[in-house]
Amino acid sequence: MKGVVFTEFLEMVEQKFGMEMVNALIENNDLSTDGVYSAVGTYHHSEMVSLVVDLGKRSGVTIPDLLKAFGGYLFQTFKTGYPEMFANATDGFGFLQSVDQEIHVEVLKLYPDAELPSFRTELLEENVLQMDYRSDRAMGALAHGLIEACGEHYNEGYEIDFQPQTEDGKHVRFVIRRQA
Repeated sequence: MKGVVFTEFLEMVEQKFGMEMVNALIENNDLSTDGVYSAVGTYHHSEMVSLVVDLGKRSGVTIPDLLKAFGGYLFQTFKTGYPEMFANATDGFGFLQSVDQEIHVEVLKLYPDAELPSFRTELLEENVLQMDYRSDRAMGALAHGLIEACGEHYNEGYEIDFQPQTEDGKHVRFVIRRQA
């Protein structure tokens, strides 16, 4: 998992829960880096899982809710740091449909060792998009937050139906209805 995910997660924790929480997470988890992450580094995703699980215990917020909130936070980071990713899309559905074929291609140019989730989309109706998320990391709730933030960015109201396709969470289907 790319270091930018870790650095942004810890920044979100600091903003929402305070520096004391960040320190507690770092001190109480067996992290290979002792909590020092480089945005361009690569780290095992189990460290992110440990941090999220511990934050859930300490904060009382469910893991899916934490991941969804982080997805929204991460979208803002991408929007600010990589505005070129949004240049070709005129609406949220166009952006979401471009993730695998365009955006992830560009990400791999910057980070050739990145292990990205896959997103397959199918436009079911003019205002209904089906999006399948697949990843061994099983972080569909994070993808949910990213999708929701995408709708907000494009000023489109989304009703998102989160449908797990496997028990392990490695495949999730989103049926996204754009409010016309």
